[in-house]
Amino acid sequence: MEGRDNNGFIGDNSPSIVGQFRWNAPPANGVHVPGTQGVALTDVELAGGKTVHRTTASENVSRNGTGTAVPVQPSADRDQWGKGIEFLMSCIAMSVGLGNVWRFPFVALENGGGAFVIPYIIVLLLVGKPVYYMEMIIGQFSSRGSVKVYDMAPIMRGVGYGQILSTTIVTTYYASLMATTLRYLFDSFQSILPWAVCEDSWAGSCIPSGSRNTTLMNDLNDTVVLSNRTSSAELYFTKVVLKELDGIDDGIGLPDLRLTLFLVLSWSLVFLTLIKGVKSSGKASYFLALFPYVVMTVLLVRACTLPGAVDGIVYFLKPQWDKIYDPKVWYAAVTQCFFSLSICFGNIIMYSSYNKFRHNVYRDATIVTSIDTFTSLLAGCTIFGILGHLAHVTGKTDVGNVVKSDAGLAFISYPEAIAKFEVLPQAFSVLFFLMLFVLGIGSNVAMTSCVMTVIKDQFPKVRNWQAATIIAICGVLLGSIYVTPGGQYVLKLVDYYGASSIALVLAIAELIAIGWVYGVDRLCKDTEFMLGHRPNLYWRLCWRWITPLLMFVILIYNLVTLEPLMYKQYVYPTIAYDIGWCIFAFGLLQLPIWGAYAVYKQSGKTLNEKIKNSFKPTPAWGPLDPATHYEYKKFIDED
Repeated sequence: MEGRDNNGFIGDNSPSIVGQFRWNAPPANGVHVPGTQGVALTDVELAGGKTVHRTTASENVSRNGTGTAVPVQPSADRDQWGKGIEFLMSCIAMSVGLGNVWRFPFVALENGGGAFVIPYIIVLLLVGKPVYYMEMIIGQFSSRGSVKVYDMAPIMRGVGYGQILSTTIVTTYYASLMATTLRYLFDSFQSILPWAVCEDSWAGSCIPSGSRNTTLMNDLNDTVVLSNRTSSAELYFTKVVLKELDGIDDGIGLPDLRLTLFLVLSWSLVFLTLIKGVKSSGKASYFLALFPYVVMTVLLVRACTLPGAVDGIVYFLKPQWDKIYDPKVWYAAVTQCFFSLSICFGNIIMYSSYNKFRHNVYRDATIVTSIDTFTSLLAGCTIFGILGHLAHVTGKTDVGNVVKSDAGLAFISYPEAIAKFEVLPQAFSVLFFLMLFVLGIGSNVAMTSCVMTVIKDQFPKVRNWQAATIIAICGVLLGSIYVTPGGQYVLKLVDYYGASSIALVLAIAELIAIGWVYGVDRLCKDTEFMLGHRPNLYWRLCWRWITPLLMFVILIYNLVTLEPLMYKQYVYPTIAYDIGWCIFAFGLLQLPIWGAYAVYKQSGKTLNEKIKNSFKPTPAWGPLDPATHYEYKKFIDED
């Protein structure tokens, strides 16, 4: 069937795409199907000017033995983005997050500086962009969340459940980071930044971080003295904000009251953003996506005017070519790209499932992945401009030794750098932590929406505000664990076993499910029906071979180089490791559990027949709108 140029799908107000198919609504005994819009095309139009005989649904049944019109729920029952730009902004707010601002610059620094950018861009082209585009296609095509989307291959449904478990885990501790950010944001309004000065109880072990104490720090040339003293910014974070314990052998303690209140406030803002589903989160996406760039631009301009800033930026971008052959650099590039774009967590599938059927996701995938990389480089220049100034005022020549690059980076190194500002450090501190908070909220809204979508797909009668309320309350209760004196120990443990490790294995399983079980050829046909063109050889090679193989190599490398998890050189008690491996095992067990359930529920007389059927799409698989679903089945049969 020939395509029509510049014609949008009948009844779809989304932007038209050159070459997309224009289909007629399926007749039901000569009656127009309810829920469709526009005028049905003639037989001549459908054949591109050739007169053809149009078969009805009943004729298809007699010819093929099975009906092509499978009853599905009308898409009117499912939320949709108000405008296509809301989807784009929401994807930017989701993908551009804390990893771009505080993780990317130091991952690049530790792995060759400017030389790291080359493997990162290669990985972006071979992993990031293909997977992002693939998930957008499959989500928009099916209008299903990250679990029901596996109607395309029921035996792989455990991938969706495992990913939603991983996303839920990340959501619980992500909000605690937002609570800590709010604590610093409110503290930034004080006349003197509290982390810029030492408290009396820290006497003898503290170096003030404020600009007025730069001379004191320059006078401390004795390395022994320096090694025994800690900056006030670090002591403020560990002793005042976290009240951190030296270990968790005797328990994690009780939640901190102030951080708990900020945790409640963080979840309240997420709840208000999601109270009406994508209708409310779409409106909020404009602010969540654009505001951080305003702040980053202000900070970059300010950073470039500071003495020593240029040295810091050059240090960040200067390539160390010898490291480009190190497999650790490529591993770091894959993991950074993987987690920065939020691929294989279900979030992209969820967001695109609320699109109109003909929306141009190819354009959006290109825009988001490019902006994500640009933001990482922009943040790197901004941060290292500030750190270059910090090295200048402290008399250090090596920018890499100025700051710590561990989990406390955003709450130790950056506050310390801002405290060195001689002009309005409070203003820049407010801007910086407000930016971090907005970035975090954008990512948390996406993860929470993913969980909400799974709940609503399973229980259609549940309303958005009800699902959001349940998630927010559970989020506060579970998140309170991370605002205890031992919370950072738990966060590190849960993130490693419950998020990072599970996500890598499930990502490979997702690529196998879509690229091999469902099939790249079928995915290309779906794309042709939806967008009017087949993906080119580059996409097909990545989906079928290159991306899965790269991810598999990364998994093997991760297993070979596996070391016991530690937090600040602290070795966890045995029971903590046992709990961690139990979380990891529970996530992976979703694959065989739901695979066995899918086989059990399949029709078939023998076990072998049931297994074969569980690898095939369900009868209801396809576009959710009944009219579009009918024409899709017709398109597949005729192809």
